[in-house]
Amino acid sequence: MQHRKVYLDNSATTVIDSKVIKEMQPYFSNIYGNASSLHCFGRQAKIALDDARMKVAILLGANPEEIFFTSGGTESDNIAILGILSACLKKGHIITSKVEHHAVLYLCKHLEKIGYEVTYLKVDKDGVVLMEDFERAVKDNTLLVSIMHANNEVGALQPIEEIAARVKKINEKRKEKIYFHTDSVQTAGKLRLNVKELGVDLLAISAHKFNGPKGVGVLYVKNGTSILPIVFGGHHENCLRPGTENIPGIVGLAKALELSNDKIEEKDRHVFALREKLKEGIFNEISDVVVNGSGSKAISSILNVSFNYVEGESLLLMLDMNGVAVSTGSACASGTTESSHVLSAMGVDPVAAQGTIRFSFGHYNTQEEVDYTLKVLQKVVSSLRSMSPVWNKKKFDKKKRNMYNDV
Repeated sequence: MQHRKVYLDNSATTVIDSKVIKEMQPYFSNIYGNASSLHCFGRQAKIALDDARMKVAILLGANPEEIFFTSGGTESDNIAILGILSACLKKGHIITSKVEHHAVLYLCKHLEKIGYEVTYLKVDKDGVVLMEDFERAVKDNTLLVSIMHANNEVGALQPIEEIAARVKKINEKRKEKIYFHTDSVQTAGKLRLNVKELGVDLLAISAHKFNGPKGVGVLYVKNGTSILPIVFGGHHENCLRPGTENIPGIVGLAKALELSNDKIEEKDRHVFALREKLKEGIFNEISDVVVNGSGSKAISSILNVSFNYVEGESLLLMLDMNGVAVSTGSACASGTTESSHVLSAMGVDPVAAQGTIRFSFGHYNTQEEVDYTLKVLQKVVSSLRSMSPVWNKKKFDKKKRNMYNDV
């Protein structure tokens, strides 16, 4: 039986916009030179590189020389953190949160092993760090703060501007500057980003999260930031990220960011309406569910739901068999049996966390797709719960109580 196909895993990756593909096409065929070559083929590629850098800089409120192209969010995060620490020439203290992407968390765990001290800030029930915890965490030897803009599992928005303002105030009284990095992979293309308004020193984005190609990203580095490369080779990207530039990917990233920013508020309203429709439908049609985050302190594109008495991976697979693509959390953590570190930090019951699904929307999704998803979801959850001894015991106990009450 052929099922309708519904893609609700846009936080993992997105479809490439057809206009982005068209923009990239010439750089796979006719304009294929190396941007570092001095002949006409190379100069054509260099013009495309410079144009893309200028376009991205304008869209992010930055200067062109502050934009560095990378292979994606993970590399951008690693260059930012390791590059800042390398330039410090001494080991010190780092502040991050317990809900960061693994690109930051795993790196911080590694840094602890080689002598750095790391403070992992707790979050509230919505997944948001508390400013009082941040202020208590700052030490005399703090070198770097790395807090993500929006969480990739529950969508929680962190108070980036507030943290940046506090870091700036602290720096006014210090000889050695604390740098502030944010992973904006989940907000680029969904919110209008301006690095000056955010107040950060470093910011990472990845094209495939906003209908661009995979394998290309950006690291914004504020002018005056003391940073060193972590890989060595040529002079590319002002020596910070050596290696021949991916011109088709870079051109595609710039076009995708431009398209995403066009009518961005209208797209956000559309995605929010889809999320709320699905959330309301789940609450109305399915019992024993809990929504994690996804409130006013979250981006519109993510709905994270725990279905009690259901195993999340089984739910994912049965939804997939019915044509609905979702995830059980971060795509980067798929294939592991560990509970979500994000839900754990938010205080979600470990058993409930095992039955969690992340629905993530893009502006191409429709109301009809949400209707179909709800129809399938009801059927699948009911089927899985019918096989759950815990669920059946609960139903039996409820029936027994009702019998006693009727006597």
